[in-house]
Amino acid sequence: MAFDLMLTGIAYSASGESPQIRVLSNRADLVSGGDALVEVALPSGGTPENVRVDVDGRDVTSAFAVRPDGRFLGLVTGLQVGENRMTARTQGGAASLTITGHPIGGPLFAGPQVQPWVCATEENGLGKPQDVACNTPAKYKLFYKSWLTGQFTAYDPKRPPADLAYTTTDQGKRVAYVVRRERGVMDRGIYDIAVLYDPAKPWQPWAPQGGFNGKLLVPFGGDCTPRHSQDAPMENVLNDTALSRGFAVAVSNLNMLGQNCNDVVSTEALVMLKEHFVENYGPIRYTIGQGCSGGSMQQHWITSNYPGLLDGILPSCSFPDVWSTLQEAEDCHVLDHHFDRSPLWALTTHRTAVTGHAFETVCRTLWDNPTGNGQYSKTWLDPDNGAGCLGGFLAGHTTLEPNRSWVYDAEANPAGERCTLQDYAVAVWGRRPASSWGPVEQRIQRGFANRPYDNTGVQYGLKAVESGTITAEQFVDLNESVGGLDIDWKWQPERSEADPAALEVAYRSGRVTYPREAAKVPVIDLRSPGNWEIHSDFHSYAMRARFDQANGGHDNQIIWTGVPPVQTDGDAREKAFLLMDRWLTRIEADTSNDPIETKVVRDKPADAVDACWIGNRKISDMSVCRATYPYFGVPRTAAGGPTANNILKCQLKELNRDDYTVDFSNAQWGRLRKAFPEGVCDYREPGVAQQPSLPWLTFSGGPGGQPLGAPPESAPTP
Repeated sequence: MAFDLMLTGIAYSASGESPQIRVLSNRADLVSGGDALVEVALPSGGTPENVRVDVDGRDVTSAFAVRPDGRFLGLVTGLQVGENRMTARTQGGAASLTITGHPIGGPLFAGPQVQPWVCATEENGLGKPQDVACNTPAKYKLFYKSWLTGQFTAYDPKRPPADLAYTTTDQGKRVAYVVRRERGVMDRGIYDIAVLYDPAKPWQPWAPQGGFNGKLLVPFGGDCTPRHSQDAPMENVLNDTALSRGFAVAVSNLNMLGQNCNDVVSTEALVMLKEHFVENYGPIRYTIGQGCSGGSMQQHWITSNYPGLLDGILPSCSFPDVWSTLQEAEDCHVLDHHFDRSPLWALTTHRTAVTGHAFETVCRTLWDNPTGNGQYSKTWLDPDNGAGCLGGFLAGHTTLEPNRSWVYDAEANPAGERCTLQDYAVAVWGRRPASSWGPVEQRIQRGFANRPYDNTGVQYGLKAVESGTITAEQFVDLNESVGGLDIDWKWQPERSEADPAALEVAYRSGRVTYPREAAKVPVIDLRSPGNWEIHSDFHSYAMRARFDQANGGHDNQIIWTGVPPVQTDGDAREKAFLLMDRWLTRIEADTSNDPIETKVVRDKPADAVDACWIGNRKISDMSVCRATYPYFGVPRTAAGGPTANNILKCQLKELNRDDYTVDFSNAQWGRLRKAFPEGVCDYREPGVAQQPSLPWLTFSGGPGGQPLGAPPESAPTP
């Protein structure tokens, strides 16, 4: 709904004597693949017979006609990369619109693409790639649902099976339960689209088949890895809950954060996917996002930074973003490093009091494995971690494994590709200036990507020492020795310092989510009380705190918690999906001129409330829910930081004994002063460079991003 270019609608009339040109499938400056679905809105009294449309002098009038909804639409093909001037002329006047074309292989706005890149089209049934962008013709496959097995099976229209099921959509259309899956390549990623389909009938974007209800579900995938290859979409588009009701389901493997941990590229892939969908299947009433873990991060990023692409989201096992989560991983890394080396930290209760977690396993097993494999910490920040760059598809293809030679090694290959998240998205973060270069950067005369991790001034275990859970000596011992991580993920005795430019980028570009724009979408967050591992309840409430900071409330967000894990409970997930559908349908029917943020809250169904499941009972009394399913924290909240967990680098204040309830000896106080020579975190103040993010940034002109501005509009022309 917010992305109204892709909505169905009435026939528009242009004001004045000139027509108006509208690109319906995308913004006019982000068109890809050489085609666009375009409407020419005629002036009052204008007739289609008198309209002439051209692109740079090439007549394309024959592509247009009055369609079943009364609109004068055309699918214009042959658009070139670069500027295309479209002009529509009537007897009363003329108008022009510049349509900017981009290659189907991208990029649109995500900046220079990561290299090297390995195609996997043959392994996904698409044949050999035709170019370095992995482009191949799309392939189509039919499936049907069996009423006998309840499964999807390959469908041959020449031999209809006896067990073919039928379904009735939410629009009351009873159709054979046959699904067409389209698989193709765009933006160097592999995409899938599934929709109810009758192979005996035509389908045009202005006349979709009756089984399609105009709604789209996008299932985002989890994890977070800086891969350098295509892969198959991890999320299956053969989603019975959605398809049986008439939804289309579409996703790209670039929307799998475990295959592409660059949210700007993920967003770009979604823009291109939705454009392709509109041009081939028809306008979209509204789009719902769904997904766990890394899939939840993408939903929060997109609704906060590129509003209009998703109209409602269903995050599960959620995190607000990867960069504040990465901070938790790196804090665990340095904390565990110290815990293992100091006899003062033998007790688990002391360690968890410092980390803020309910269980030591959150840090110990999953974040920073004592065998040295530190699953997430290593994958995200170890520059010579070939498993990060070469995992997934590449890991199982030994013929491609020699490409390990292009991965960074400080000694053998210092100019190689660094497998960190910030280097993977260097087009967003930019490179460190010469003044910050270390020995390896000086050797290759090129800076590594700016890094936002910082723990300067962080008083680890502050709440624990104030409460008496740990001793003053433990507090001093920890903070004088915890150290930090250098640019190559190696422990160092000094605290880590963020690159200043990284902090500016992190906030201004929304890499740390600032959900002001996300108030425009309903959010149903599905949780399990997984406080023994990284997907702890805390992160849903950190996102809630950010809603409160940005918007003064969180009425657009509800949280459901329960065991068995609600996010994997099919019944609960279906209930959430249907509730979101009702919520969006009510907003769609609200024709008032009020802001969408107002409609989201006003049109919220009565049963859209926080709840938990205890046994088989749904409980909406949150005092009961919180007692049953408490949430805890992270190392930064245990150090006095805010629940929003969105301060990467804190502002500092001078050490003051009056700020503590614990008594330090003079010797201990002297050691603390030495540990914090510049002061300690003052969490009463915003973080360094912390600021609201700007929506719809493009990184085509360089790191940091610049606003795209309002979508181009047509203008009268002689």
